[in-house]
Amino acid sequence: MQVLAIALVVASGTALLVMALTTIQALQETTAAYYERARFAEIFAQAKRAPERLLRDITSIPDVANAESRVVHGAILDIRDFNEPVIGQFISLPEYGPQLHNMLVLRSGRLPTAGAEYEVVVNEPFADAHGLVAGDHFDAVLGSQKRTLRIVGTALSPEFVYAIAPGGLMPDDRRFGLVWMGRERLAAALDMKQSFNSVTLTLLRGADPREIIARLDTLLFPYGGTGAYAREDQISNWFLQSEIRQQINMSRIMPTIFLAVAAFLTNMVMARLIQTERREIGLLKAFGYSDWAIGWHYAKMVLVIASIGVLLGWGTGAVLGHWNTSLYANFYRFPFLLYRPGPQAFLTSAAISLAAALAGSLAVVIRVIRLPPAAAMAPPSPPAYGRASAAFDVLDEPTRIIMRRLIRWPLRAGLTTLGLAMSVAVLVLALQWMDAINHLARTVFETAQHQDATVAFSDFRPAGAEINFRYLPSVLATEPYRNVAAQLSNGHRVERQGIVGLPEDARLSPIYDNVGTIVRPRKDGLVMSTKLAELLHVQVGETARIQILEGARPTLDLPVVQTFETYIGTPVYMEIEALNRLMRDGRVISGVHVSLDDATQTELLTRLKELPGITAILFRKAAMDMFFATMGETIVIFIGFFVTFAVILSFGVSYNSIRIALSERSRELATLAVLGFSGWEISYILLGEIGLLAIAAIPLGCLIGYLLSWYMASAFATELYRVPLMVEAATYGQASIITAATVIACAALVRRRLDRLDLIGVLKTRE
Repeated sequence: MQVLAIALVVASGTALLVMALTTIQALQETTAAYYERARFAEIFAQAKRAPERLLRDITSIPDVANAESRVVHGAILDIRDFNEPVIGQFISLPEYGPQLHNMLVLRSGRLPTAGAEYEVVVNEPFADAHGLVAGDHFDAVLGSQKRTLRIVGTALSPEFVYAIAPGGLMPDDRRFGLVWMGRERLAAALDMKQSFNSVTLTLLRGADPREIIARLDTLLFPYGGTGAYAREDQISNWFLQSEIRQQINMSRIMPTIFLAVAAFLTNMVMARLIQTERREIGLLKAFGYSDWAIGWHYAKMVLVIASIGVLLGWGTGAVLGHWNTSLYANFYRFPFLLYRPGPQAFLTSAAISLAAALAGSLAVVIRVIRLPPAAAMAPPSPPAYGRASAAFDVLDEPTRIIMRRLIRWPLRAGLTTLGLAMSVAVLVLALQWMDAINHLARTVFETAQHQDATVAFSDFRPAGAEINFRYLPSVLATEPYRNVAAQLSNGHRVERQGIVGLPEDARLSPIYDNVGTIVRPRKDGLVMSTKLAELLHVQVGETARIQILEGARPTLDLPVVQTFETYIGTPVYMEIEALNRLMRDGRVISGVHVSLDDATQTELLTRLKELPGITAILFRKAAMDMFFATMGETIVIFIGFFVTFAVILSFGVSYNSIRIALSERSRELATLAVLGFSGWEISYILLGEIGLLAIAAIPLGCLIGYLLSWYMASAFATELYRVPLMVEAATYGQASIITAATVIACAALVRRRLDRLDLIGVLKTRE
């Protein structure tokens, strides 16, 4: 049982390491293979309207392998049996010849026929969410007309592994769909013949993307270019690579905890074993066995125990790795999954696990090597007994026995407490994710946002367009906003981030600081998120250079007048009228936030499906529901297996501690039984020690769990979101109860051995 307890802890650390390493390997290999086969572009750029002849100049840029122009447009879709308007992203396909970049992987049906009347291909997740198949129809507002489109196939694209709507937080396949359509029909519907508004590039090996992006921006500048960007900044790929980086962070901290405890357990068991075999060790040395032979004997025993754990961990880790990778493959939509765990992950995990176990027993083995035969054959020196503290006089005899043992073996007591504390810490770390996510959702969707929906226009509209929305059915209040594409810089630090213009008295979508205050947009400068200020290394009162990427594209130097903390993105705000004055294009808006009457929303939803010039509609409640639906399932499973591992950790520490205590104190306990102590008193003496250590471990574990949560929150922080450090009191309580229950179960398991003590046998004098 002791060997099994240690092996299970080793197996937990090994399994976590194998799971992380194989998941990372599978995601990297699948991503690389998919991108290569589908010829995923390396540079992306948008413009307002560029002539097709410009493509020749783009292709002639040095180190550009291929350039492909296309038409991309957002529109509202009307899907049968779905009341809400759906955001559609239309992307043109070449009428003749294959795609040069971002090739579609057909999952069913076929591609649109050249010159066909409004045939389209939709992305597979969107089709599955609505039950759409080849031959079905849906309506879309393209240009100024509502048109009926016929589905001829479903597909996946490397450009949309993570398909997120503009302004959205995570994929919502019911409310956001990708639609591929023949270039000629789409261009005709949008009045874009012989023009394009999007271009993708692939580069020659060894090319510097920065130089090519600079030249591409120069070419697209007269045509409303909004700034080219490399593959690493493409939104879908950025999400995917961030997830891989987070898996790498996870692989460093969680296995370390388990393997450190495994090292402690190995040390504890081996120390006890060697203590009981001192006489045999002395005899072997006297007969001529070398120090290294005896040391290697005990080292092999450690390796056998650890190897059992490694083998269990390999099997568990492979299963968890496949499950974890499949989970990511469903979330990040790949047409195939390359889960081919190579030997490296298993050999690495085995080497680390075996090294941890050997490191734990190293000090004990060295003591064996240095032990002279005569000293080994003699009984060990008894511990120094002294007068206990007078405070113990008020305690009863069994309690004094417990306290004296703890005081005489402080290192062992401290390590046992630390081991139990780590199990509490792992539980706190796992359970606090639910607290953090609930807090993030409440802050983002309830406290910081008061609008029911956000409507985005396909182009700027006069500020008076807001008034028209006030007269739509179900609309109770409106609030305008403006988005301006910009590049912010401070010295050599550059960040691409749009500036949002809001009314000074914004109420539907105010600037919310996570400390609990509302920040007003300013006319005299920028109100910037602390994360963006950190990335730019700019402080309040300092000036940031703003390169506007649309309109007249002015370059401005604006002061940072205030910063605020937010969990989502790196936004920067300004008062909308002041922003319009800087842009010099009149009083215009990009969209409106609206507050709705729930009782009459159906009529409004019908009207929104008919209105031209709308590129996106985001509903706050739908976003919140999707957030919880997506995160809820993943987090529950994540918490489930980490709770299991934490219970194994607690079991390994508590069972070994109690079992070793029983082995060491069986003579003492039998003596007390002969002297008249009751069975419950003897059980109290044996189990009270681990009980006190568990009580001491709980607050320590809660503290360590909080520190680990802080570290993980810091490690997982990205430009897109920051996980709040939030640990509710109930989380500490749940972690404490689970650990206490495990200790009690172990105590009950060992307690039965007391009834089988051989009182005569253990009291015999040893020769």
